[in-house]
Amino acid sequence: MINIRGVTFALHPLFVLIMLASVFTGHFIELITLFAIVLIHELGHAAAAALLGVKVLSIQLLPFGGVAVMEDRGCLPAWKEIVIALAGPLQNGLMILALLFLKSFLWVNNDFTTYAIHGNIIIALFNLLPILPLDGGKIVQALLSLRLPYHVTLLWTLRTSILFSALFCLYAALPLWLNTGGLQLNMLAVGIFLLYSNLVDYRNIQYRFVRFLLGRDALFYRQAVQGNFAVPIFSLPVKHLDSILRLFRRDRYHIIYVMNEHGKIIAVLPEQRIIRSYFSTHGGRT
Repeated sequence: MINIRGVTFALHPLFVLIMLASVFTGHFIELITLFAIVLIHELGHAAAAALLGVKVLSIQLLPFGGVAVMEDRGCLPAWKEIVIALAGPLQNGLMILALLFLKSFLWVNNDFTTYAIHGNIIIALFNLLPILPLDGGKIVQALLSLRLPYHVTLLWTLRTSILFSALFCLYAALPLWLNTGGLQLNMLAVGIFLLYSNLVDYRNIQYRFVRFLLGRDALFYRQAVQGNFAVPIFSLPVKHLDSILRLFRRDRYHIIYVMNEHGKIIAVLPEQRIIRSYFSTHGGRT
């Protein structure tokens, strides 16, 4: 574990074992090349986050890839999340261009260069799959959160990611089931990792939603400075607070209009009032 300017670089214990095994199997150069590509990919995320004022806590190399862990207080705008997610595949694209330049103009045309180009293509395309916690999944989730309530976005993007992760595992085992080949262990391992990550995140949806609510004050001041209009939410007096909060959208400030059974507005409440009431009563009624 190494700390550089407040960012911790860590290796998963299994990663170290895989590296040692590659020495004995004669695939050390190929494996170290792939993980160097992964590291540069994650450094792209970290650099974009730092430029956008998001604190990077650590960069971890896992047996099946890497992850840049960032401080998340629940108030990160969607466009920043998209830029940070795109920065990783962009690094792969830049590496591909650099390697093609070496092959075309400096006549560095060997198997290693070709392998590195293919490795960058595979890692970039894999990370752009619309499955959480991959970059493509984060981009899709951020885009949907601009149109749909945040809680609904969390719920359905994670459910979809769980489904596709399970299908990923089934596809890896398909040749064995059809007697057309052996078990695709690498693909199966990646599928299990994705499935486990999404199941854990799905169990923690409420925690993430609460963190989103706690970050709403920062949104209020940002929207006020920009002069954006508040998005109205209409509610009946008997409606549960949590059902109102689940209508909140990312990057949109809300005013809640409470109406009686005759359709007359009897109260106009800022969203902070609803949030404070929710946390003080643990979910009551308006």
